[in-house]
Amino acid sequence: MENEMVTSTVDKKLKDDNTMVSGAAWMTAGSMISRVLGALYIIPWFAWMGGQGPGDAANALYQMGYTPYAFFLALATAGVPSAISKKVSYYNALGEYEISKGIYKQGMKIMGITGLVSAVAMFFIAPLLAETSPSASSADAVIVMRSLIPALLIIPTLSVTRGFLQGHNTMAPSAISQIIEQIARIIFLLTSVFIIRQVNGGEVVTAVAFSTFAAFVGAIFALLYLGYKMKTMTTALNLSAEDSKGDLSVSPNQLIIEIVKTSIPFIIISTGIIIFQMIDQLTYSPIMNAFSGMTEEMIERTYGITQGNAHKLIMVLTSFGTALAVASVPLISKLMANKNIKEVRRQFSRGVQLLLFAMFPAAIGMIIVAEPLYTVFYGNNPLGTSITQVSAILSIFVAMYAVLGNMLQAANLTRPAIKALIVGFATKLISQLIFVAWLGPYGMILSGITAFGVICFMMMRIMYNEIHFSATRLFRRSLLILVLSLVMGLATFLADLGLRQFLNYEDKSQALIGMGVAAAFGVAVYGYLVLKTKLADKLIGVQASKVRRKLRIK
Repeated sequence: MENEMVTSTVDKKLKDDNTMVSGAAWMTAGSMISRVLGALYIIPWFAWMGGQGPGDAANALYQMGYTPYAFFLALATAGVPSAISKKVSYYNALGEYEISKGIYKQGMKIMGITGLVSAVAMFFIAPLLAETSPSASSADAVIVMRSLIPALLIIPTLSVTRGFLQGHNTMAPSAISQIIEQIARIIFLLTSVFIIRQVNGGEVVTAVAFSTFAAFVGAIFALLYLGYKMKTMTTALNLSAEDSKGDLSVSPNQLIIEIVKTSIPFIIISTGIIIFQMIDQLTYSPIMNAFSGMTEEMIERTYGITQGNAHKLIMVLTSFGTALAVASVPLISKLMANKNIKEVRRQFSRGVQLLLFAMFPAAIGMIIVAEPLYTVFYGNNPLGTSITQVSAILSIFVAMYAVLGNMLQAANLTRPAIKALIVGFATKLISQLIFVAWLGPYGMILSGITAFGVICFMMMRIMYNEIHFSATRLFRRSLLILVLSLVMGLATFLADLGLRQFLNYEDKSQALIGMGVAAAFGVAVYGYLVLKTKLADKLIGVQASKVRRKLRIK
């Protein structure tokens, strides 16, 4: 009997581990492929815009439109997808499928209202935001911002459907829908830019506006796919009332209140990154005008390099943190519903380790190959290279923030998480003036690293006080990951150094070869190290041990 109980416990832990890894794998695949596609399209897009100069200005305009759009989109969704994922997972664990069904229906109603309100708000606020943005023409910035309004009307519906499916611990449809959305968006975007700039010789602002409107086109295709999946797979919507336990009864109004109450913390946490970007967008130009001799065009261009070019590259790295955050919410919420604190403790520690397992080598690798990487996408630029290197460090803290913020909310620690975020905002505002006035565009990144570092430290302490995870074990494991990543970084640096002897990184094709060879070498070295030390076995599980045996690594 005792052996059966032990076996059952082990099986349950393995199931939770597989859920975390599988969910993170699907969401990472979807997010990573989406991000990679979102980075790759930049190569023809940047060239068709006119290369360096016009391209940097176009990217700055693009980012000026997307930052407030992302903020209003977060307001439109109001954290509802994550809230629905958490609540659906909770009620499904209790067998109350009718309540899960009601949550989705009420969530759709809320999304319709908030999407409309956010779209109207963005339309009227766009001129005010454009006035303080680092744009050479505020009128151009308004056009780009308003081109994103149609997307605000439809993406909330798309997001709430993804949240519902994620609440069933089913990550594949959400991941695939992200890829479909990105492919449709990029096809429309590149076709429009080529016709406007290369065929008709049109204005940069027109091409940028069509590029941002592409978000609406992509959302339409993703929504069609999810609609098809909802009809073909088993969810709470497909189950009858008899399949539900019926021990709990929640009215539609109670569901709305519950969704809103749960979503408010998610919106505050999810908009943290965007608000930091808004601070950069609204303060960079005034500070630079006061403390530097840059022209408006130069301010716009350096902003574009920092918040447009480099930011797009590091978002490929942070996609893993975002994916892991999404995958962890329903799992930890389910464990909390079952009052299994011991397993929450284990999954939290494991989630952080999985994040660092991916982020440390990725960020260090990006620092090493920053020059050929930036050259391939945007052309050779010393400022762009160094900005990308510093931004790679920022990516670790941004990804950690995404994971910790969502885990704290899933563990019902929303108030302490919000307090940590408020302290981070204060840190960002204070350090922004000092760092930007002193270091220019680098200052935006360094103030972000400082602020996110403070937030992550506070969130780790909050979680420790609540569940008392083994800080010593987590530190030792994290240190091991860092050491292996640094060894990989040294190997990659030596490979890159050798390649520079006969490759010219100012040439895009040669830079691509150098980057590919150095990166592949780094991946091989890191892969061997984590398999040899059996670190991969401990974090990924059976899949890693199978690979190790096939490669005959003891």
